[in-house]
Amino acid sequence: MVLGTWNLENLLRPPSENGPTGERAYDAKLTELARVIGELAPDVLGVQEVGGPGPLEDLRERLGGDWQAASSALPGDRGIRVGFLSRLAMDEITHVGEFPEPLAPVQVADDGSTIDAMGRGAMRVRVHAGGRDVDVVNCHLKSKLLSFPRGFSPEDEAQRARYGAYALYRRAAEAATVRAYADELLEGQGRERAVVVLGDLNDVPSAATTQMLLGPPGSESAPRASKAQTRAMARGCGTSRRSFPRSGASAAASAAGAS
Repeated sequence: MVLGTWNLENLLRPPSENGPTGERAYDAKLTELARVIGELAPDVLGVQEVGGPGPLEDLRERLGGDWQAASSALPGDRGIRVGFLSRLAMDEITHVGEFPEPLAPVQVADDGSTIDAMGRGAMRVRVHAGGRDVDVVNCHLKSKLLSFPRGFSPEDEAQRARYGAYALYRRAAEAATVRAYADELLEGQGRERAVVVLGDLNDVPSAATTQMLLGPPGSESAPRASKAQTRAMARGCGTSRRSFPRSGASAAASAAGAS
């Protein structure tokens, strides 16, 4: 089975403030996305920054064939969310948002306001491939872009540092939420159950939040992997055969195979 992940960078129907400016630009975007996806031919593609079921359905129709589409019911503030395009039947779909107990709400602003759920919910689909069920979890963690009470410019460096911490709190809590859900799917049987976490992780493979998703080095289940591949997995580079670097950077798929 070939898995992919791609941040589609504001796939929004026009008119929109952040997406394509008009029908012609939107049509061109759909055409190019469909061309690249068709060439790479993943069986399951996790996508991010989709502006709802409508734009994802537009892309599915442009792909043609037997593609299926599913989008998250837990969008972010701008309406963007994660979703899936799949040539395999998606037997089960789960939406993941609330922080797991006993993880407490995290502070996100100087006024003391907190959140107790992911800013953009994660999503799980189950497909059947190679004689086994495979759970694929798609997430889009908080970015490093900092926003302040008066826009994107801080009043001083102390405020910049605080809001950098708030963003990190949020991304870490979101990573912990996805990791806890992956553990729930694995039920301590990481060598028997197939669970893959992929998406836009908004950090490098060596980052603490990325490593939270991967699990401790050496815990990955890769019976057919070469030594080089196993070392790459231990560094957090993931197990997807293909990634989709155009139209917005996305993180490589990361295995969550720790038992």
